[in-house]
Amino acid sequence: MEQKILIDMIKLRTAMVEDSDIVLPEALFYTSVNSNGMKTIRELATFRFTCRKCEDAPCIAVCPADALEKDEEGLIIRHTNLCISCKSCVTICPFGTMMTDFFKHHRNKDMFYDLTDENELKKFIEACPPGTVTLTDEDESPENNIYKLNDKVLVREYLYTTEIT
Repeated sequence: MEQKILIDMIKLRTAMVEDSDIVLPEALFYTSVNSNGMKTIRELATFRFTCRKCEDAPCIAVCPADALEKDEEGLIIRHTNLCISCKSCVTICPFGTMMTDFFKHHRNKDMFYDLTDENELKKFIEACPPGTVTLTDEDESPENNIYKLNDKVLVREYLYTTEIT
């Protein structure tokens, strides 16, 4: 069985709070050409699992470049080729989903790792805060807050839900 990358968004946020000067490496993993511009694994994971998917989506409404939209699943998509990094979406997001460091990749290309390359993957794991990115043989496990981002990447995150249990 091929190992998967597990990105622990919960531990990652804790590391960012504990060290506000932390510079997070970013990773790319594409099985096909991305027509919306370069997206990092963490941005994709944040929009899929952390975003509250507001019905009125103030981030979309405030974007002066029309760089944000919802896809057919209701997920926010940022068109990085249109984004002007004004950070209006960061300011207006009532839940703090949008993060200013999403916009740094326009200038910091040395912090990117290609997760399809085994050596780059190892370097990425070493560059991340300890325990935030690991390799695992496990599969998706919602009871453990582990969800599938794609065939090679799992994300550990608390999902927001409006269901009352």
